[in-house]
Amino acid sequence: MASQNVPNTGLWSSIASILNLNFSGLEFSNQVTVKTASDLAGTLDSTKEYFIDGVIDMGSQSIEVPLGGLSFSGYNFNVSKLISSEPNYTMFTSPVGGSGDLIGQDYAIEVTGTNSKVYEINDATGFNAFEFARINYNNCTSLGIISDYRQGLESGTGRFGGKPELELAGTWLGGYFVDNSIVRSIEDGAYSLFKAGAGFTMASRFRSNQNIDLPASVNIFDFSSANFINPSTVQLEGCIVTRNGVFNADDPNLTPNLLESDLVCAWVSNNGLPNTFIGAEQIVTNEVETIITASGTFTDLLGTYTTADLQHFDSPSNGQLRHLGSSPREFTVTGQLIIDSSANNEIDLKVVIFRNKTASFEDGKTQRRVINNLQGGRDVAYFSLSDNITLDEGDYVKIQVANVAATNNATAELDSFIMVSAR
Repeated sequence: MASQNVPNTGLWSSIASILNLNFSGLEFSNQVTVKTASDLAGTLDSTKEYFIDGVIDMGSQSIEVPLGGLSFSGYNFNVSKLISSEPNYTMFTSPVGGSGDLIGQDYAIEVTGTNSKVYEINDATGFNAFEFARINYNNCTSLGIISDYRQGLESGTGRFGGKPELELAGTWLGGYFVDNSIVRSIEDGAYSLFKAGAGFTMASRFRSNQNIDLPASVNIFDFSSANFINPSTVQLEGCIVTRNGVFNADDPNLTPNLLESDLVCAWVSNNGLPNTFIGAEQIVTNEVETIITASGTFTDLLGTYTTADLQHFDSPSNGQLRHLGSSPREFTVTGQLIIDSSANNEIDLKVVIFRNKTASFEDGKTQRRVINNLQGGRDVAYFSLSDNITLDEGDYVKIQVANVAATNNATAELDSFIMVSAR
């Protein structure tokens, strides 16, 4: 009977072997588990991912992002957190010479001390990325400053409580995209969610589709046109913006230094923000007779044209509407014009496009009408123009008139108008 108590060493050895193999399969050679602040002290390894296992109180210890970059992950933003309540504290810093990529996902950051901030990092080369997915910033005093990075990306981020202002500084060769992000219950004050720092320029786009609720004085960003090199690169698309729960697209403090009509802006499908409607309008406010010197010969349709609602357009000369941007290129020209001339004359109106690249003119659609023989001295024809055209940067459109078989003059009557709108 005693022999029954002797373990089967071969069986246990087999089980242990199997378990060891399984445990070995769960080990990640390129991952460092972070359980205390000391695991993030000193020079960190750019070839490793640092996994935040729980709530890590950093105290007054900063995390230096090395030249080779740094990456973090966690369970989720409820379980994995980096926190500090120390005053005058910065969580992420750069060494002398700057940092590389900073990449993170699935954790939360809480930097709540007086005069403290989350980031003060600068790109060592100008070609690195600042990218985060499913990160929450909770009650942060400030998000700090990011300088000279090539690009930034936020996906599924949240800003809750505190004053989560992020300052972008220096030259950004790429852009910044905030995708599916939410802002709620933040503190009031004279600050921005995104601030233009010293020397800030962005060569590509700043794009956001955020769901934002602001208190009384906070704005979305304080960017100006000078911060963006190319047209249509401040892209607010599908944003939902309220102030204390109330929609007001006319609120000038949402974006105090930019209007939706500014050349760098392309704002579409927003709720609580104005939208950009690229195009222009001009209307005849003073009648001027167009002199016809030869039948069948086109000449510019004269009149005093007053422009309105110029968005990415200007009027370099009376009667011309010029496209200043690069996108979109596809436009529709429409117009309602009343032309006064001699009864029974045939009159042609033509859309004409100036091509800036070739310094040449191109004909658009021509419409022909007969001058009606009306009672009294007013004999007119009614034109309803519509033409689909392309306009590149610097191209402009105008209207010309011709008397088909006579030399009687023509006059565009008051309130005749031309509109150009993006298709």
